Amino acid sequence: MDENSPVVPHLFQPLTIRSVTLRNRVGVSPMCQYSAEDGVANDWHYVHLGSRAVGGAGLVIVEATAVAPEGRITPGCMGLWGEKHIEPLARIAKFVKAHGSVAGIQIAHAGRKASADLPWKGGAHLPDDQGGWPTIAPSAIPFGGDLPKVPRAMTEADIVRVQADFVATAKRALAAGFEWLELHAAHGYLINEFLSPLANHRVDKYGGSFENRIRLLLDTTRAVRRVWPDRLPLAVRISAIDWRPDGWQIEDSIALAKLLKAEGVDLIDCSSGGVAPDAKITVAPGYQVPFAEKIRHGAGIATAAVGFITEPKQADDIVRNGQADVVLLARQMLVDPYWPAHAAKTLGHKLTPPNQYARAW
Repeated sequence: MDENSPVVPHLFQPLTIRSVTLRNRVGVSPMCQYSAEDGVANDWHYVHLGSRAVGGAGLVIVEATAVAPEGRITPGCMGLWGEKHIEPLARIAKFVKAHGSVAGIQIAHAGRKASADLPWKGGAHLPDDQGGWPTIAPSAIPFGGDLPKVPRAMTEADIVRVQADFVATAKRALAAGFEWLELHAAHGYLINEFLSPLANHRVDKYGGSFENRIRLLLDTTRAVRRVWPDRLPLAVRISAIDWRPDGWQIEDSIALAKLLKAEGVDLIDCSSGGVAPDAKITVAPGYQVPFAEKIRHGAGIATAAVGFITEPKQADDIVRNGQADVVLLARQMLVDPYWPAHAAKTLGHKLTPPNQYARAW
């Protein structure tokens, strides 16, 4: 490099995982929009996600996308359980890619937190006679609070079916043109419910010991990796801790990350909480970044940091200091779809704008 060449901030240096290269380390975290009908993406999702690609993000991840109708958080949640869902998502993936971002998608099952009303209508569990549906979970333990439904404890046949749903959804994600796949195993949803001793009281091979509680995730990851091409990255979002002394801990996450790496997982998306309504969470800027750092170094795997990351220097420091490989923004991206372009300018760098916006950037 020419000694007079400007130094590119760490946040805006490319990252290659398998055959996929992110143009920078800024990603759009999967954020539910609660705006789909029967799981089908529409113009809201197209504009919402497309504008973030235009804004300069290296990675744009579609919101938690249900692998089965009963796996939706709300009736407005995205789905990819049928062929009808592919084309609208393909339209989004094509646009995102055309504007320089990598198109990713998070696939999920909400477990006992499914069948909830839209957040702006209160977000409480919907009765079955008002548009709700029965829920499933590792054990017949309700989440509590505004989500009081008692889920049906899953049989082994249910577990096999859900694993098959994840595999089939991964195949559809590939058909839709996505190049980054994330399995949702965080925030108190189904896979996280199996991981946490707070929600999993099973006495069979899926409950009890750490090895048993992680079985569903490992088996599902292994099955998905067989149908998700070797050339494409596979990520897993986990809740690094439950924020309860009797729950899942960071040491569990490091041990799990090592095993996931061996199964072909490339990156751990490090969030926390969500499995216990009474958890005492200490929220502050970057409060979850230490989890990404500990897992990155403890398991020797790439990580994404999330959680109240809002300032350009803050995000750049996370990458520069080796705390995480990617920074995923959520609320800040809702506030400013062009955050990457604005952050680059703040850090003394300039992104190449779309031709249509060249006069303004």
